[in-house]
Amino acid sequence: MSSPEGAPRNVIPVHLLKGQKALVTGANSGIGRATAVAMGRAGADVVVNYVAGAEEAEKVVEEIKSFGVRAAAYEADVSDEEQVVAMTNRMVDEFGTIDILVANAGLQRDAAFTEMTLAQWRKVLDVNLTGQFLCAREATKEFLRRGVVPEVSRAAGKIICMSSVHQVIPWAGHVNYASSKGGVQMMMETLAQELAPQKIRVNAIAPGAIKTPINTSAWDTPEAREDLLKLIPYDRVGDPEDIAHAAVGLASDLMDYVVGTTLFVDGGMTLFPGFATGG
Repeated sequence: MSSPEGAPRNVIPVHLLKGQKALVTGANSGIGRATAVAMGRAGADVVVNYVAGAEEAEKVVEEIKSFGVRAAAYEADVSDEEQVVAMTNRMVDEFGTIDILVANAGLQRDAAFTEMTLAQWRKVLDVNLTGQFLCAREATKEFLRRGVVPEVSRAAGKIICMSSVHQVIPWAGHVNYASSKGGVQMMMETLAQELAPQKIRVNAIAPGAIKTPINTSAWDTPEAREDLLKLIPYDRVGDPEDIAHAAVGLASDLMDYVVGTTLFVDGGMTLFPGFATGG
């Protein structure tokens, strides 16, 4: 029997991130949008980054403002160093600082290995991996400049890297994407090791199958959904809010001792469900 699926529940405590300033990249749709909204609901002021889709980004900003916090939309390509530096400097100028980075922006350019172009390979690595590196580097400079402000947070800063179950599950036909997410895992762990002594917490979230525009064809028909659920022991496809709630928790002082960890939010996809009845 399938588990009931309905509207995601709003379970975020309204003051969990009060007084903090969050930057969420790729935040005008999907997981990024849900995360930006959840951060605002939890009391944070939020910068909504986007590279295209200004109208959608402004809608996210208006929704966040309805919680009584500040929000703004910044256009920037996270794979472009100058744009990332400018975006971070603008946020510090306009919001005073940055406390939380959710490095979420990502994309796919799928192809069979022998047909994948160098441009497809580079584009995915540039956005999914280099983009996270650049955003984390610039946010960290501000964390170190400001240091810990105890009345705001026990940490000087929090970085949440958006990874994927495909940091550990190979994915034929998506070698660029899987490679980028494997790189995110090692980058995150290395940054966590290096920055923990400065009270900067770096962690990652690895979503499984989530209902977002990037993978609509995998779940939007009964046939596709049935095939997908064979890979998910919990028997439902995830909602963007499932990831957003995890991000708010990781960004809060409730998880202050969580450092260098990847939180898999996947309904059990990484439990090798094929072995439940075989092997």
